[in-house]
Amino acid sequence: MKIAIIAPLVSAIREPQRGGSQAFVSDLARGLVGRGHQVHLYAASGSCVPGVPVIDAGIDHRSLSATLYRASAAAAGDPSAAETAFAAVYSAVREDRYDVVHNHAFDAPAVRLATALPAPVVHTLHLPPDEMVAAALRDAARCGAPPAVAGVSEFQARSWRRVVPVDAVLPPYVPTHLINWSPTGGDGALFAGRLSPEKGAAEAIDIAHAAGVRIDVYGDRYDNEYARARIDPRRAEPGVDVHPGVQRTSLWEAMARAAVLVCPAKWDEPFGMAAAEAQACGTPVVGYQRGALGEVIVDELTGFLVTPDDIDAAADAVRRTTGISRSGCRDHAEHRLDLERSLDAHEHLYRRVLGARVGAEVRG
Repeated sequence: MKIAIIAPLVSAIREPQRGGSQAFVSDLARGLVGRGHQVHLYAASGSCVPGVPVIDAGIDHRSLSATLYRASAAAAGDPSAAETAFAAVYSAVREDRYDVVHNHAFDAPAVRLATALPAPVVHTLHLPPDEMVAAALRDAARCGAPPAVAGVSEFQARSWRRVVPVDAVLPPYVPTHLINWSPTGGDGALFAGRLSPEKGAAEAIDIAHAAGVRIDVYGDRYDNEYARARIDPRRAEPGVDVHPGVQRTSLWEAMARAAVLVCPAKWDEPFGMAAAEAQACGTPVVGYQRGALGEVIVDELTGFLVTPDDIDAAADAVRRTTGISRSGCRDHAEHRLDLERSLDAHEHLYRRVLGARVGAEVRG
């Protein structure tokens, strides 16, 4: 198949990746190429994915910085910037012929403008329900050739189904064959994620302190106010090392050295890629029981899920991870969280939407 993948335009798709959706878009594109598909990745200027043709539509991601997703508040900024950006991207898409167009951008214009494309369209929703995106999806569903809509977990799909139909679940599983694992971990905890309130970096530090272990925090300043108020003052605390975002291979090495990954999410996590990556490294995970983390972590087998916001319970779970089998974590990642399973699901959905389009054309 010839496939156009539309990346989120709020950042370039290159290492170090801005977030999980950007990392998965890179993995998906390379995985599909590896299976013999012809893939073009439409992304912001400065993007680079080895082995994948990247189409630069001339979009400076900094022009869209005001539209970055905020779990605690609506995005600010001029909505016309996103409209202009996606109009340019889809204009470039229409210059070629594709079997499927797969959009990963979480923007209402990315959904609305895709209705004019001649190829069947798939939209993957990487974030929790949003009314503007939902309204665009409802409008698109009334078109002559409605798009397919996918969630990234069963939990997230159920949440979205309260407002729009969801056709499939396409989990952003991880390339375990590229991730080296260690049968023995260190004595410290690790947190990996953007520095914003919903990811819980400050709470991860609290949990490590309560458990009596050191912690490495990896993440970029996604929310400057949060980083200044909640993270910067803690850089001088004993046992706390705060690092900027790093290339995924370097992050995997750090995960493999850690004794435990801490995921104290303050929101309903749509998937939990860091938890999947950690288990591929052989590292158990302690997280709050909310969102899709229960689909990624096997409680008491690959880590522990505790009551949300219970720092003491999470600290106790961190101490108990010494009894978790690291080889069991790796086995779970290889058999349940591997990218190849996700690629299978993507190909199945692509064939389905392509077959439906061909059938409709024949009937017409």
